[in-house]
Amino acid sequence: MLKKGINSILDSTHDAMVVIDLDEKIVIFNTAAEKLIGKPASLVLGQPVIDVIKNTRLPEILKTGIPEINQQQNLGEITIITNRVPVLDDKGEIIGAAAVFRDISEIKQLAEKITNLQQIQSLLEAIINSTQDAISVVDENGYGILINPAYTKLTGLTEDEVLHKPATVDIAEGESMHLHVLKTRKPVKGVVMKVGPNRKEVVVNVAPIEVNGQLKGCVGVIQDISELKKLSQELYKAKRIIRRLEARYNFSDIVGNSEQLRSVVEQARRSAPTPATVLLRGESGTGKEMFAHAIHNASHRISGQFVRVNCAAISENLLESELFGYIEGAFSGALKGGKIGLFEEAHGGTIFLDEIGEIGWNLQTKLLRVLQEKEILRVGDTKPRNVDVRVIAATNADLEVLVDNKCFRQDLYYRLNVIPILIPPLRERQKDLYDLIFHILQKLNREYGRNVVNITDDGYKHLLSYDWPGNVRELENVLGRAVINMKNQETIIELRHLPVLNDPPAGFNLTVDVTSCSYQEHFNNWEKNLLYKILKECNGNKTETARRLEVSIRNLYYKLDKYGIR
Repeated sequence: MLKKGINSILDSTHDAMVVIDLDEKIVIFNTAAEKLIGKPASLVLGQPVIDVIKNTRLPEILKTGIPEINQQQNLGEITIITNRVPVLDDKGEIIGAAAVFRDISEIKQLAEKITNLQQIQSLLEAIINSTQDAISVVDENGYGILINPAYTKLTGLTEDEVLHKPATVDIAEGESMHLHVLKTRKPVKGVVMKVGPNRKEVVVNVAPIEVNGQLKGCVGVIQDISELKKLSQELYKAKRIIRRLEARYNFSDIVGNSEQLRSVVEQARRSAPTPATVLLRGESGTGKEMFAHAIHNASHRISGQFVRVNCAAISENLLESELFGYIEGAFSGALKGGKIGLFEEAHGGTIFLDEIGEIGWNLQTKLLRVLQEKEILRVGDTKPRNVDVRVIAATNADLEVLVDNKCFRQDLYYRLNVIPILIPPLRERQKDLYDLIFHILQKLNREYGRNVVNITDDGYKHLLSYDWPGNVRELENVLGRAVINMKNQETIIELRHLPVLNDPPAGFNLTVDVTSCSYQEHFNNWEKNLLYKILKECNGNKTETARRLEVSIRNLYYKLDKYGIR
């Protein structure tokens, strides 16, 4: 019975086994040995081992008593790896020899699988560690098993603080999405929370890890919201500062029949078909951008791009890379492959350089090269690129004074001043005020869904008495506020609807219903008028205006934008 049980055990093992006695005859030959050698046990038991396995070394083990471990041996078409050992009795005497062996191809396959798994693991770790997204992996019990360097950088937590710790260890505010996913076995996306000691605001996406239907853990990808917000704000600012747009206006959109305005419009019409550089000059709000649009649309470049750049609102270093582009690796943060500049984008079209008097000296030199040589040089590059661009520049600064003060290059001034066009301020063409009022009211009616059709004589006289330092844009702002102050059923602007204007003429009867205005409205009126006054005294120079007001140039631009002052 015992012998039968032992044979059953030997036959169930995966390793082949052959045992011989002192006469070198086979006494044990299990099922695995039958498969590998290709002979049934009934035929080999009791036979000399040398007759069954020609190159066996079991007889040598009987003679020497020395084991042979992990030896390779050929058995026909297969190769085995075998352990040969002597069989000893209770007294330590040799009573036989045994060989345990297995097909080496199975071991090789197993080794290859292990090697492949190790390679795959190394590859996955390299991918996870190289990604810029923060990654966190926990096991099925919610304990951390893997994080990448981006995770450490984002959260401020090290591997020692996270690995083998509960998934809640990195949560500063909110619920652990790892534990939520382990509980529900459903992925979550776009969950906002705060993580790490610095309470970083992040968006988390977490998905379960399942293998053959069994939950093995979950993986989370974490993105820094603050960086996304910063990029969004920068994009918004860039869109406001640099507008790539189609020219919307034509000369027919320029409202007014005064002799002063008609003369300027005719001069601009004659310049449009030429390739010459145009310099638009005039106070803020006189409509320099509208003239630039109209000139482009009346030129042979109408099918080309119209690009508008506010030169004063961008730092010189950023403005250079925006205007001329850059090559890959030109500076830290440069995009892979480089970036095309606005001059190249405007190739075949027109570029409108607003507030040209505000650019720095170094950039003036590079702009002069474009005007002279019709070529640009990307930042970091040594190879010039030809561009075919019509330049329209605009300024409210006194360029002649800037030239005298060595703030503006004289040679650039002459290159820009090929066709100078001076747009008169509104106070010098008061005959146009009436037409402008009705033109602006039509626009406001469309925007506000109103039906304002006229203005009273007192209201018109009130507007006529003002010198409009903010020009047409200020007029539009004033009329817009008046329309907002009107009731829906009112169709005629009255004096009471109009805001207080700065410096009313002596003897002019200006009545203000203070009960209808809040403190904030009065303050806004005062601040707006102060901005107009200082900007006018500085001849439209925003840098000087900011200095006089003791505010930053960025804050000044915010306030000017708030009140619609250009």
